[in-house]
Amino acid sequence: QVQLVESGGGLVQAGGSLRLSCAASGRTFSSYTMGWFRQAPGKEREFVAGVTWSGGSTLYADSVKGRFTISRDNAKLTVYLQMNSLKPEDTAVYYCAAKPYRGTVVAPRPYEYDYWGQGTQVTVSS
Repeated sequence: QVQLVESGGGLVQAGGSLRLSCAASGRTFSSYTMGWFRQAPGKEREFVAGVTWSGGSTLYADSVKGRFTISRDNAKLTVYLQMNSLKPEDTAVYYCAAKPYRGTVVAPRPYEYDYWGQGTQVTVSS
């Protein structure tokens, strides 16, 4: 089992940057595929980005491709989401999620993930 705690959210102007972090507990962090999801008011939770257990493969939603970068540091039990060129439509609560899977494919659907953090608010003003 793993516990996840997100940080790094906040208020930023359009065009700005933020880096989200997700700190995990437990010694099996390197056995998990990690994902970032977001949920805006009145909308369903959607996939943002994911990274395999080794960091060797990543996947991005089309809406963030080229602007966001996911990475992980297994020694620090942390996964990051660097968000650049932020837009007002990026405003949402961002969640970190973990899937116990050591494969080479990132899972993009929320139901595939077993563990979730509490979320961190990102607000982008125009």
